[in-house]
Amino acid sequence: MLEQILITIATAATPLLIAAIGELVVERSGVLNLGVEGMMVMGAVTGFAVALTTGSPWLGVFAAVIVGALFSLLFGFLTLTLVTNQVATGLALTLLGLGLSGMIGEAFVGQPGIKLSAIYIPGLTDIPFVGRLFFGQDPLFYVSILLTVGVAWFLFRTRAGLTLRSVGDNHGSAHALGINVIGIRYLAVMFGGACAGLAGAFLSLVYTTQWIENMSAGRGWIALALVVFASWRPLRVLAGAYLFGAVSIGQLHAQALGIGIPSQLLSALPYLATIVVLVLISRNRRLTMINTPASLGRPFVPDR
Repeated sequence: MLEQILITIATAATPLLIAAIGELVVERSGVLNLGVEGMMVMGAVTGFAVALTTGSPWLGVFAAVIVGALFSLLFGFLTLTLVTNQVATGLALTLLGLGLSGMIGEAFVGQPGIKLSAIYIPGLTDIPFVGRLFFGQDPLFYVSILLTVGVAWFLFRTRAGLTLRSVGDNHGSAHALGINVIGIRYLAVMFGGACAGLAGAFLSLVYTTQWIENMSAGRGWIALALVVFASWRPLRVLAGAYLFGAVSIGQLHAQALGIGIPSQLLSALPYLATIVVLVLISRNRRLTMINTPASLGRPFVPDR
């Protein structure tokens, strides 16, 4: 019983982790992209449609990543090249993604999808209790862990990561040193979009294996909150994603046990937890200011 609960927590946490890690890189470069929800749901419908059409879930995953990156390029063009407001553009991107995915996915509602199979390692997966938890998950679970470790190494152990963080902390000084601020931000935004698309593919190819309109169900917003919750630190994002995953699964088990609490309130628990966490974090202004990229959300126009 406990093993199954832990597996479901990992499953619930994986899309949050993937999307949040991508957004963390974006915000570390000084860009605030509120379009994660829209890119995620577009990745979900694209992944489902391509997998169903071709019969290959891996082609669906690849297509979802590409669509997420392309959507992020639209955001990048508007905010980095045309210097539009990042908050308004991100919200518009989310609305566009929700509407466009509903139109594209209308033909796929109710159709059974193709599941991305879990990994099976003879001998290891059959180990009692820990076998399925550590050696029998779906491939995207391991991708999420590798992404987290890779981003942490990149940001704090490489010269390129230092450059990206310098752009996010002071884009004016970075530009004065000859760093291509706009180019770096474009790459960061594309990485974030690709991760959001990958998280969406997880929802439609692993989590539910079907297409449901607006199936991201606010996970993009939770991913955005996770970045703040983690103080822009990758390993803290990992911990936060599993904490929110546990809250999500906990409310499902509470409903199954028939606890005398309205089901609507239990379903709202993950979002209530998000609000509570953000309120608590905002009270520690010093901690927030230390880790927040100083140029976050500020437009940059290079000297002509």
